[in-house]
Amino acid sequence: MPPRTLLGRKSNSEPLQVHPTPPFIHTMLCRLFIKNFTLIDELDIEFDGGFSVITGETGAGKSIILGALGLLLGQRADVKSIRSGRDRCIIEAHFDLSRYDLSSFFAANDLDYDESDCILRREVSISGKSRAFVNDSPVSLTLLRELGSQLVDIHSQHQNLLLNKDDFQLGVVDIIAADSDALADYATAYRSYKTASHELEELRLRLQKNRESEDFLRFQHHELEEARLSEGEQESLEQEYEMLSHAEEIKGALYEADDLLSGDGGVVERLKSALHSIESIQGVFPVVGEIVDRLESTFIEVKDISGEVQQHSARIDFDPSRLEEVNTRLDNLYSLQQKYHVQTVDELIRLRDDFARQLSDIDGGDEHLQELEAEERHLLGVCTAKASHLTDIRRSAAAIVESEMRQRLIPLGIPKVKFEVSVTPKPLSADGCDKVSFLFTANSSTPLQPVAQVASGGEIARVMLSLKAMISGAVKLPTIIFDEIDTGVSGKVAEMMGRIMHEMGASDRQVISITHLPQIAARGSHHYKVYKEEGDEGTVSHMRRLTAQERVAEIAQMLSGSAVSEAAIKNAEELLKTLGQN
Repeated sequence: MPPRTLLGRKSNSEPLQVHPTPPFIHTMLCRLFIKNFTLIDELDIEFDGGFSVITGETGAGKSIILGALGLLLGQRADVKSIRSGRDRCIIEAHFDLSRYDLSSFFAANDLDYDESDCILRREVSISGKSRAFVNDSPVSLTLLRELGSQLVDIHSQHQNLLLNKDDFQLGVVDIIAADSDALADYATAYRSYKTASHELEELRLRLQKNRESEDFLRFQHHELEEARLSEGEQESLEQEYEMLSHAEEIKGALYEADDLLSGDGGVVERLKSALHSIESIQGVFPVVGEIVDRLESTFIEVKDISGEVQQHSARIDFDPSRLEEVNTRLDNLYSLQQKYHVQTVDELIRLRDDFARQLSDIDGGDEHLQELEAEERHLLGVCTAKASHLTDIRRSAAAIVESEMRQRLIPLGIPKVKFEVSVTPKPLSADGCDKVSFLFTANSSTPLQPVAQVASGGEIARVMLSLKAMISGAVKLPTIIFDEIDTGVSGKVAEMMGRIMHEMGASDRQVISITHLPQIAARGSHHYKVYKEEGDEGTVSHMRRLTAQERVAEIAQMLSGSAVSEAAIKNAEELLKTLGQN
């Protein structure tokens, strides 16, 4: 495991000279460190809570900052993003989680939990290898992505396409409805219904297949039943076959051994004589006492062996009829194994029992089928009732969404807006039986249509901002980053969009907006600028926090272009004074 990383570390042995991290309050993203990522050589930037803005000329590198954040949050790595001439890139961020209860996530994934300083780190090497860490513990990209989705919400222009997706619109209504308990209750009922439905379908298919081959099944089962199979029978028969096949040879060997052991002058008789001889001198020559004991033990053992040999010899007899009987039985077992493509009698027994189960399914299948059909109908009724309850909740929430969206969109320059949440039936699915669609028109004379089909780019931006603002009022969203959400707007509308983002940031949240509009930039409590410089190693992108004076110059330039006049400076000061206080 790598050592715990301090944000801004150049390498494991070369720390950056940075100021101590201040005690940020109510800030999710506290600090961001980027090294060797496309045009960024090294960037170490601190963020505050509230509403922050990022500005800069087109191509200065604002998208690079977002790209680095995306990589950190689990997006696919590309070695082309590593700065030319470098062997790896590093993106690291510190988060303050003290306002968000994520301890259960860390516990469930066996990760160290430090709510005041949670460190995410991603490294990509030129070889294509990617590594991810959470608080210095290596993690999978899937886990990094799962955690990242709970920390940062990046709203880029492509997210406007979400308005085409039914599940996004349904999700918005569910957030406002705060129906998580009802959703979980329905999801449990739906899973039970789908499980029963799946079991029913499997039984139907199995019964159909078995009935199509019922005669053949009965024949196979009867054949194996008639064979009267028993476990271990084959091994026993094979041993008996070997014995019967070599009966004369075995009989001869046992007879010869018996004669040598117990015949006239055999081993038993000689041991007995030796034992008597040694015993006769034990009184005058005591040292042979141990020999007597050993001879006596040997005599008893050899005599016992002799008895067993005699018993085996008596039992062995050449029986041609039994040999033929064993051979016939083995041929029958081997033939069945070959026919059913198995290797053992045990496998034949399992096949026989399986045929019996299939026949039992056929014989009792209709009754079982009726039971499962009744169970499926019952669970469908339960599921439908819970889905209907969800629909009622969602319709109530839809009315709230309609009212709030109209209130938010009218000040954003759409005075005659109509916004309706259509809730229509759909087949039961994992999220209920409701299809939700946002209908929109900017003119009282135009019929309502799906918002993604009729709204202009500027109108869609305002709709998405209003949705985000509404959602953020219902749940604790993480750090929210808006990437040029102000596209297609200007003037008073831009001022109102800036005001909305400022209000979102003022409500104990962190909101960051990448913008090209001075009206929004002036609303920010903190202002960062991204810019490019030409150096010895080519073009390099930088980002820094602007001072109050620098901020006036930046907004003046946004107002007038590259040539900043005194009038532009005064306009910028007035804009900051007016908008920055509202």
